[in-house]
Amino acid sequence: MKSIVLREIKSFFGSPIGYLVIAIFLIINGLFLWVFEGEYNILNTGFSDLTPFFTLAPWILIFLIPAVTMRSFSDEKKQGTLELLLTKPLSIWQIVNGKFLGALLLIVMAIIPTFIYVAVISNLGMPEGNIDMGSTIGSYFGLLFLIAGYSAIGVFTSTLSDNQIVAFIVAVFLCFFFYFGFDGLAKVVPNMSSIIASLGMQDHFKSMSRGVLDTRDILYFTSITVVFLSFTVYNLKSFKS
Repeated sequence: MKSIVLREIKSFFGSPIGYLVIAIFLIINGLFLWVFEGEYNILNTGFSDLTPFFTLAPWILIFLIPAVTMRSFSDEKKQGTLELLLTKPLSIWQIVNGKFLGALLLIVMAIIPTFIYVAVISNLGMPEGNIDMGSTIGSYFGLLFLIAGYSAIGVFTSTLSDNQIVAFIVAVFLCFFFYFGFDGLAKVVPNMSSIIASLGMQDHFKSMSRGVLDTRDILYFTSITVVFLSFTVYNLKSFKS
């Protein structure tokens, strides 16, 4: 599995993809958080916290992660190398996990530079250091689990077609539905709003953003990730047979 992960990372940084993903994520966040006027501008909020960043990041990642994962198996199918990959002395689970971890690590690399935001906000606070670190750390953990869920969905959709654009569009739709869809449905059915909202990622991400790592939230994201990776394995087994 380690060889698959290293192969994916080398592939990302052997082409402009890896650099573009990191650059686009940081530039878009930087512009909205520090330059453009609006509700996401941290300097205009009057509060020393990163709530605007953790509100904006899931939106950006909905498009960015599918752009990274769309080639995971679609490209292998198109080039006819999937059969060769499946004959390697690795289980299908190891291959899938390798692809998944490769994409996950790339996005985590894009997140790491945003730790600078924490230092800047802390220094700008009145008094200096006046920042809710519990909420910030919880939000970063929530973002990590969210990235894992998005990545699993993206890897799964890449097995559905040898067309990367199709994989991208389906992944964006599923990520959008799981993050925003259930919250929207909850507003339509107010009698069951809490139950429906709890099925979506947004409810659990917001819960972790409060600084409390509830086992229910962790179990939810872990389940979403495992379920979509299982779907990926099932599709590959069907292809192999």
